[in-house]
This record gives sequence, structure tokens and C-alpha cells, in this order.
Amino acid sequence: MMELRGAFTALVTPMHTDGTVDYEGFRTLVRFQIEKGIHGLVPLGTTGETPTLEREEQDKLIEIAVQEAAGRVPVIVGVGSNSTSHTIQNAKRARSLGADAVLVVTPYYNKPTNEGIIRHFTAIADATDAPILIYNIASRTGKNIDVPTMEKLSRIPTVIGVKEASGDLAQMGDIIQSVAKPCRAQGKPFAVLSGDDAFTLALCALGGDGVVSVVSNLVPDRVSRLAEACLAGDFAKAREFHYSLLPLFKGAFIETNPIPIKTAMGWAGLPAGPCRLPLCELEATNVPKLKAALVAAGINMK
Repeated sequence: MMELRGAFTALVTPMHTDGTVDYEGFRTLVRFQIEKGIHGLVPLGTTGETPTLEREEQDKLIEIAVQEAAGRVPVIVGVGSNSTSHTIQNAKRARSLGADAVLVVTPYYNKPTNEGIIRHFTAIADATDAPILIYNIASRTGKNIDVPTMEKLSRIPTVIGVKEASGDLAQMGDIIQSVAKPCRAQGKPFAVLSGDDAFTLALCALGGDGVVSVVSNLVPDRVSRLAEACLAGDFAKAREFHYSLLPLFKGAFIETNPIPIKTAMGWAGLPAGPCRLPLCELEATNVPKLKAALVAAGINMK
């Protein structure tokens, strides 16, 4: 069973100025990530603007990520939606295209009960052999997966962990202590990954396993080293990396993700392009703030 540890990039989907997907730009980004030592790739998540992508676009992006990764790092494809049947279809397609695992977000908008959440993930696991990484992000979905529910979900054989973006460090610690540790004691992997860059150090200090990062789109080498230092227990070095990146951690969320990170990537000369509506360009008042964040983090702009 797959074990996840380290830094995994929640990849942006680069666009041309006319709003079409920049596939060669995406290929360039995947190569850049692997060359800079990232531990895994997560295409088609929130950062990838997946709700605005057509099925054909999604499939092409998966194909490129899998082709370029070539087994060197895992490719964990975002397949979640607010429909269980659509999520199953997405998971099957991703798996058939070579995904190593799937990222499944809590169903959004519907606001299911805890029992509904359990049935949702159980149905997905019953329909596909793909390892499942749960994505808990109440700020986007309107529903937090609490610790008792997470414990029940961890019993599903193909569930391998959670991307925790609740913003609640106490809850993250409880999941590590009450869910991940018992799983590992029984020989079943259950990773707890931060869904927020700024929580990486704290989560790992509590016994977590790394991060699914937005900022690593721009600096995969630095985020990887932060995760590696954390997981090696070298928290003095980890603090250095954390504080050197903290301005960027803050700047990347000055507006709705992925608007700031795509803007910053463009300034740094990486393929990114505009966002698709309903997301738009960075507000003019935030341009100098984001530039200052990049300067403070030591990032060169073209």
C-alpha cells in the first residue's frame, strides 16, 4: 500500500491568454517540479482550477503528468465532485490513465451528514482500486470531516490518508493521534498531510507526514527541503526554511487561490497565464503586496 511522505505540489493549470490550456507549459512545469526534487504531483485539485476544466482537458493533463513523472514520483489526481457517481467516473478515468492515487474532496455544496460522507467514500472505494487521499477543506466545501468520522473513513482499505486543510491544528493533532497512529500500529498506512503551506512545520512537529503545497509551484526545491528537514526531526533547520518562506506562504493566499500563485509564477518566468472565470486577475491594490512578499522570500522576478 502506498505511503505518502514529503512535499507534494498541487499543480496549477497554465493557460494561454485566450483561456485555453497551455499543455506544453504544463509539461514544462511537471519537468521543473521533478528536477527540483518534489516528492509527488497533485494535478486537478483546487489549485488546478479543475471545476472549470472540460473532461478532455482533464484527461490530457493527467496523461502529461503521468508521462513526465514516469514512475519517479507518485501522481495523485484530484477527482472529487459533489456527485458520488461523477467522482467514481473521474476516479476510474484517472486510474485508467495511470494515476497512482486519487484525491477526493468532501462533497461540496450538498453538505452531507457524516453518514453521507462515509457512504460517499465507501462507494468510491468499492468502485475502484485507486488508493484514496481524503481532502478535508471546510472553507471550500461547507463541511468539516470531524475526527470520529475520519476514524471510520480510515477503516476503508484503500484510504491512505488525508490532506488536512481545516485550519484547525488541534484537529490535525487529534487525527494524527487517534486515527493515523492506530492505523500504523495495525500495519496500514495513513498519511496526514497539511493542506496549508504555513502549517507544514507545525503539523510535522505533531507527527504529520508533509504537505500538499501551493507555494511549491514556484519553489519546489525549498518546500521539499522544508518537508525533509521536518521529517528528519531537524526542526532548527526546518524553522529556517519556514521563516524564509513565510512571506510567500502569506502572499500566496492574499486572494483566492490560485490567483496569487499564478500571478507570482508569471512574474518569475514560469508558465501560468490567467485564471478562468469566475476567477480573474489579481486586484491592483494587491500587486505591490504580492511583489513585496516575493522580494522578502528572495524570489527573483523577470
